[in-house]
Amino acid sequence: MPLLVMKFGGSSVADLDRIANVAAKVKAEVERGYDVIVIVSAMSGKTNELVGWVEGTSRLYDAREYDAVVASGENVTAGLTALRLQEMGVPARSWQGWQVPINTTAQHGAARFVSIPRDNIDQKFAEGMRVAVVAGFQGIAPDGRITTLGRGGSDTTAVAFAAAFEADRCDIYTDVDGIYTTDPRIVRRARKLDRIAFEEMLELASLGAKVLQTRSIELAMRYNVRLRVLSSFEDTDGTSGTLVCAEEEIMESKVVSGIAGSRDEAKITLVTVEDRPGVSAAIFEPLAEAGVNVDMIVQNISERDYEEHPGAVTDMTFSVPVNQVARARKAVEDARAAGKIAYDELVVDEEVAKVSVVGIGMRSQAGVAGRMFRALADENINIKVISTSEIKISVLIDRRYMELAVQALHDAFELERA
Repeated sequence: MPLLVMKFGGSSVADLDRIANVAAKVKAEVERGYDVIVIVSAMSGKTNELVGWVEGTSRLYDAREYDAVVASGENVTAGLTALRLQEMGVPARSWQGWQVPINTTAQHGAARFVSIPRDNIDQKFAEGMRVAVVAGFQGIAPDGRITTLGRGGSDTTAVAFAAAFEADRCDIYTDVDGIYTTDPRIVRRARKLDRIAFEEMLELASLGAKVLQTRSIELAMRYNVRLRVLSSFEDTDGTSGTLVCAEEEIMESKVVSGIAGSRDEAKITLVTVEDRPGVSAAIFEPLAEAGVNVDMIVQNISERDYEEHPGAVTDMTFSVPVNQVARARKAVEDARAAGKIAYDELVVDEEVAKVSVVGIGMRSQAGVAGRMFRALADENINIKVISTSEIKISVLIDRRYMELAVQALHDAFELERA
């Protein structure tokens, strides 16, 4: 039988009625001739509740016991979904991570996949099982302890199973009906995309689009797993939603495919840093060791050449998630106290947002940057920092202008038109 992987998030399995809806969608795929592996998340809100119980019991908790408690949410959903399918006459059973087994590293709370052997599930399919309902977000460490994969781990579980079992497709069911050119809550004319390339989706996810987890897209791109994003709450067929696929499957794409905006940004500037070889390493190595996720980096041009004027100075600006500002400040100040770097002032601006345009068509089309900057200038929006890649241009602007910037760029690139 051809195989399909279907993943359902927390909002899709929030109560028994929604689990019944999920089971009906799975049964429809079985009737279309598929064997199905279903990956389920915990019921909406349950993971937060379980985390709260752990933190309320032990302030400095054992990460191994944290995983044992938090993984139980997915186990409940898997069992209930299998029961509902059985009530509908579909041969189904639930699988916990250790039963598959889903082999992971021993990094509790943020484990990564090592292998997913097919033997156990394949044997049950051969014996007549039509649906394997697998608890997402979890695995088993080399020492036999339960592990979890971090938030959004069920998406990654689904893609990993699709790769391991060579599935025809991996369908990600969520509370939206696909991938849009931008957030439709900001731009009413945002258009649902029929297809989007892996690279574009990866950029959009890393820039703030929250439909798919970044690790899941990286895994799909590596193993060429075709993803489809669609709604749990609408009637669907084989062509609905948005297909995330290899660039070769997209006949012709617009220069810009999507606009992303993120409000959770902060800008940090080190004023009058020595302009000498090794200063960048001296700044960013401590930040990396502290677990700070640095994004955009700009070093001003020094007024003097270092070789001719060893006392030359410059300014170094970079962006970090706003919830990592305190950690970044401490890492830089500790490096300064240790004599590794010198600067006059550390300036933090927590009232910024990042706005980005993304599109694989940018590789072969000139003028995207000029068009973007003109659209922002026409709205009197000042750009603080600019960062580019082959298929992306990002800018930092005042946070109060983020929605206006997203709307202006969506209009400028005519993304409402197919």
